[in-house]
Amino acid sequence: MKATHPVFCTIVPPHVLDKLAQADDPALAGPARRTLEADAAQRTHRRLTTVLGAPPAARPADAAGDKPHRTLYDAQHRQELPGVKVRGEGDEPGQDATVNRAYAGLGATFDLLLKAFGRKSVDGNGLPLVASVHYGENYGNAFWDGQQMVFGDGDEIFRDFTLPVDVIAHELAHGLTQYTANFTYFGQPGALNESVSDVFGSLVKQYVNDQTAEQADWLIGAGLLAERVTGVALRSMKAPGTAYDDDVLGKDPQPATMANYVRTGRDNGGVHINSGIPNRAFYLLATALGGKAWEEAGQIWYDTLTGGSLEVDASFTDFARATVAAAHARFGDGAEQEALLKAWSQVGVPTG
Repeated sequence: MKATHPVFCTIVPPHVLDKLAQADDPALAGPARRTLEADAAQRTHRRLTTVLGAPPAARPADAAGDKPHRTLYDAQHRQELPGVKVRGEGDEPGQDATVNRAYAGLGATFDLLLKAFGRKSVDGNGLPLVASVHYGENYGNAFWDGQQMVFGDGDEIFRDFTLPVDVIAHELAHGLTQYTANFTYFGQPGALNESVSDVFGSLVKQYVNDQTAEQADWLIGAGLLAERVTGVALRSMKAPGTAYDDDVLGKDPQPATMANYVRTGRDNGGVHINSGIPNRAFYLLATALGGKAWEEAGQIWYDTLTGGSLEVDASFTDFARATVAAAHARFGDGAEQEALLKAWSQVGVPTG
């Protein structure tokens, strides 16, 4: 396995929070600024942990088994992690709906990885799943810090970050990438990192709802935006660039094809922006194949992540070519290969 280099990954892009922080309304600008400050502090902590080394997660004796090991903490609106333990594996649900949703979302992600791909937790070896809720004051984000999940309660723009199960799964899927392809979090490999999380976040939502690719909405974070926001989600895999168009948030900047690839120094080189391109490729593949998206399209993506052929600085083209090889290895030169080549062609990513 490659050496892992944990990174700090958030569901809400910094360019969205930057826009909110500049709002005239203090009720919008204040929480956004505090969220940006909290994120900056966590990034600094993550860099130090990466240099100094993080303590290994405590593993129960049967952690390599076929059941999750979840621990939920209440940060009590502070920014010290993990907080106070409020629920362990097998404990009955309590009165806190946020805790219960996080517990269920971690379980659903573990369940999909195990049943669809035979993977025992995000590291393949039963890694305990740890999450903290009620983080910070009006914290408008959720993140994976290389060791655990963290969820804010939201603010005037965002609702509780445990409400959409795909947000929970998206952040946990950053752990999957960390323990497999381990993409660098900048530019195209960073966008692949984000896209993989959107893919597996969407797959978990579809799995929970027992949906086919045709039935799915292919939205990331549907239900997260408050009523005052003109938008339906944080991102759309089906139609990147259409998730929101709001006076305060601005317009969804995601491109759907390489023709509109965004070159920017912000957002780690546009990792949350250009991820729309591989996102749409996956959507096109999954809907072309039909049925349950995790059975064929998801399997190709999983095989690609775990195949060991990708470098940490892989480009979109590198990834696309690796998916072609993975599809051939598993399915041969049939409908899957044809649909895959067409999907990458439609978003302008070469595979030859």
